[in-house]
Amino acid sequence: MAYVITCGDEGIQINEGTRLGILGAGYGLAGFGDVAKLLQKTLKTDLRIVANAENGWIKQQMNLATFEEADASMQQQVEALADQHGLLYSGFIPFADPKELKYGIKGHMVRPQGVHIANKISFTLGGGEQTFHLGHYQISADWVGLANQKLVKEFIEPQIEFYQQQAGMNLAIVFETEGELDEKTVAANQAMLESVGITQTA
Repeated sequence: MAYVITCGDEGIQINEGTRLGILGAGYGLAGFGDVAKLLQKTLKTDLRIVANAENGWIKQQMNLATFEEADASMQQQVEALADQHGLLYSGFIPFADPKELKYGIKGHMVRPQGVHIANKISFTLGGGEQTFHLGHYQISADWVGLANQKLVKEFIEPQIEFYQQQAGMNLAIVFETEGELDEKTVAANQAMLESVGITQTA
């Protein structure tokens, strides 16, 4: 099973591989290195990482004028993250037909360009995204049962805030518990989220 860290943008569809949604693929998020290590420990495998087209987080964080600039910058930054944290950089996901990337990953952008249509945030607890939903932003919480509350809050809260800002409304929260991880791990992940005030609302 090839696991790949990507942005949680609802438009990213991974056709080959399993997505671990992290806003901006981890760029600018405090604690990303710790989270990557916990994901590797939990999933017991090397992790891939990819950049994607039209990334609003990168555009905002880097104060860029256009998405063309964001596309180029994100590829550079995500490749740097891969080098820094021992991840496999698989490439760039475009608005196009599914693209074969490196290390067994294939994907593309499927939402309309310039439009966000998600109305929920899906937290994956059992080993990444199992079912693609165009209406869901994705946040990986597959690692949180091994973490402390401080890291969980500092890493996840900015992601929730950004997606709600992008959507212009409070988003419903759902938990996805399917995946390769065992029931004990899934339960520990859910318990940690609930301990920091993140609960299902839909």
